[in-house]
Amino acid sequence: MASSLRSFKRNDHYSFSFFGRRVVGLFLVLISHLNCAQEGYTQTEFVSIFNGNDLNGWHISKTNHHGTIGNFYVENGAIVMKQYPYGQGGIILTDKKYQDFELTLEFKGCPSTNGGIFLRSSESGSAYQLELAGDGEKGTGNLFGEMLRTTVNARIDQIEEVWKIGDWNSFRIRITGEIPKVSLWINGNHMWDAEGMRNDLIGDATEGMIAFQLHWSATLQPVPGGSCCDFSWRPDASHQFKNIMIKELKPEF
Repeated sequence: MASSLRSFKRNDHYSFSFFGRRVVGLFLVLISHLNCAQEGYTQTEFVSIFNGNDLNGWHISKTNHHGTIGNFYVENGAIVMKQYPYGQGGIILTDKKYQDFELTLEFKGCPSTNGGIFLRSSESGSAYQLELAGDGEKGTGNLFGEMLRTTVNARIDQIEEVWKIGDWNSFRIRITGEIPKVSLWINGNHMWDAEGMRNDLIGDATEGMIAFQLHWSATLQPVPGGSCCDFSWRPDASHQFKNIMIKELKPEF
């Protein structure tokens, strides 16, 4: 009898431990789902949207006012953008449209140039824009509209505190919501959070392409020492992007 009783206790302890672990596990899963529900999004993993070899998955806009030809190519694992013919720029867009997402990339620019990262862009380049001014010059990291009046805006007053001149700089951008909430990190430093008052996109669109802008210049002739945009880009100047990754965030309904 004693032997049977001890055996029963061991089995009962085992069953309780197994049941307890199941309960705890389910509880943790429930908490995880609740956290996602509170944020309103489920997350996927980061995936590459640029293969580092060619422009497959991307295309040049044929309707953008900055230019429709563009000297855009891949070199050393990066998208390189230069004016062509001199003075004309353009935008290059993803073939796919995105709604809510986090975008990470590395950027390198030449002094006295101008461009931008477009979020939820139309084919012609109407979008929320993150400005890229030269090599971390004033204006870099500011948020405003391109061909769009926006209620979601932000600015960085001391970009030089985080910028690595003459080097690659990492960006992390997050945009969520029909009424957009946008956040920016540069080189791991949280720069700002911005929230709009309405959906600013034309036709109340909730998705669009990711695009990189190469700004046009005010003259088609090189001006020694000139700068964008009152005069021109410096001859052969470029903007470059590499390690472009995205994590889509899907709203919970």
